[in-house]
Amino acid sequence: MISPKKYDFAAGEVLLVDKPLNWTSFQVVNKLRYPLKKLYKKKRFKVGHAGTLDPLATGLLVICTGKMTKSINGFVQDAKVYTGIIKLGATTPSFDLETEIDKTYPVDHITPGRVEEVRKQFLGEQEQVPPVFSAKQIDGKRAYEYAREGKEVKMRVAQICIHELELDFKNGDELHFEVNCSKGTYIRSLANDIGKALNSGGHLIELRRTQSGDFNIKDAKSVEEWVKIIKSTQLENL
Repeated sequence: MISPKKYDFAAGEVLLVDKPLNWTSFQVVNKLRYPLKKLYKKKRFKVGHAGTLDPLATGLLVICTGKMTKSINGFVQDAKVYTGIIKLGATTPSFDLETEIDKTYPVDHITPGRVEEVRKQFLGEQEQVPPVFSAKQIDGKRAYEYAREGKEVKMRVAQICIHELELDFKNGDELHFEVNCSKGTYIRSLANDIGKALNSGGHLIELRRTQSGDFNIKDAKSVEEWVKIIKSTQLENL
């Protein structure tokens, strides 16, 4: 019988978490930090994540504890893999389901052949404009704060790279995708840009991160599972 792994969260561990829908990345960090502070009887305990996931996204969140938090900047640089669904024929201000549909477009002209042409256009290095509804800092405020106040914001263009992209045209108005991309890539912006390239509109209706560098979602545990592991470690230390 294989004995369970012993964790030393203070010395540093990498916790692979399957982030649930509607949770912020910060909420996941907080949920794990609380039992860790109790375990080590400290008012403060270092916990951080390597790459934010939007509340409407699920999947792999790389969490570092203790001295391992020094490695976060390195992990952030890693390429990421996402799967999801783009709904064609409509756009939203946030490029996803956070906001209501603002415009609708025809989709009858879209064919699998045209989808393949567009797919090839998005491969490689390119410029991308981040969504206005994002956490990008502009003059000391988050971009989404300006957006929610109805103020116009000019987003800075970012250099990104799409290493691999698969698009599967389904139901006449959906693109199921898998994308391997560089850090800093906004999949919501990619969805919006693909919609434009198809002479229609597009917004993200589902997103899941499956890989970050060498870390894979198949090795991840739920938030509740990690909390149980931390608490069981606490019991062993009593």
